[in-house]
Amino acid sequence: MEFLLNIEIPKMKDKWKAEDIAAARMQLLAPLLEENCDPAKLRALRAQIRAQIGISERTLRRYLAEYHNNGFNGLKPKGKGRETSKAIPPNILDQAILLRREVPTRSVAQLIQILEWEGLIKTGDVKRSTLQDKLTELGYSTRHMRMYAESGTAARRFQKRHRNKLWHSDLKYGPYLPLGPAGELKQVYLVTFIDDATRFVLHGEFYPGMDQSIVEDSFRKAIQKHGAPESVYFDNGKQYRTKWMQRTCSLLGMRLIYAKPYQPESTGKVERFNRVVDSFLGGAALEKPKTLERLNELFWVWLSECYQNKPHSALDNNGISLNTEIPQES
Repeated sequence: MEFLLNIEIPKMKDKWKAEDIAAARMQLLAPLLEENCDPAKLRALRAQIRAQIGISERTLRRYLAEYHNNGFNGLKPKGKGRETSKAIPPNILDQAILLRREVPTRSVAQLIQILEWEGLIKTGDVKRSTLQDKLTELGYSTRHMRMYAESGTAARRFQKRHRNKLWHSDLKYGPYLPLGPAGELKQVYLVTFIDDATRFVLHGEFYPGMDQSIVEDSFRKAIQKHGAPESVYFDNGKQYRTKWMQRTCSLLGMRLIYAKPYQPESTGKVERFNRVVDSFLGGAALEKPKTLERLNELFWVWLSECYQNKPHSALDNNGISLNTEIPQES
């Protein structure tokens, strides 16, 4: 790793090697990017990094400046690289980015094909290598996103006093509904996203399964309605620890934080809401909804009429959060 951090490549023959080097540098610099880091601790960290890989303070400052100015791309070794054969119009590049953000697993070839189908470009107008280079330059490739969620940065205490600073989410086991082919009872599951400061439910919905797709769908709907938050805070469930979640948060500029294992109190706010949902489920059982659609209709009415406008004890009279911290991240 020390060798990778210091190397400069005069001719970039392997762009993946450049991204590996940038990823190694990013992991090393991550502790220095913490907000409100204690100055004494910051100095100690800088000295530790310099001693670990044998670089000067000037080089360390350059790495940090490059990251702040150009993001992940600024940490790549300097080299001529491969020049793109033709510039991509900004509006076409924006559309390509939107398409990849919509479905991060889309390949570059698929992006180009969709742009052609929609009549935005003609066949052959955009080369795959050109679009791939631009997406990588702007931070929308899939390779260098893998390391962001696991940066190993130190935990810190902080408070969120305004909406969309931090979101929480959790899964809850719901009732059994006759959803099987022959009317067999199947359990449904509730996914909710809650704003840390206001306790407002950004989106909640019951789903017929319990895999990562239900988290992705609920998260997408919450963002569509309320915009992207600065940070999200999840437990270690496999539905949340996914490459899709890592890529999405990185692409939208959100900080992804996972709770430490075996600390159930870390997601206490959303779990408290889940206990409140029990009162809704008790009322819904009187009607005995037969379909998932009807259960969600009842839930959304209850959410609007009985929960969203209810004052929360953790907020002051001006709607500002009184909470002082969240648990440590993993």
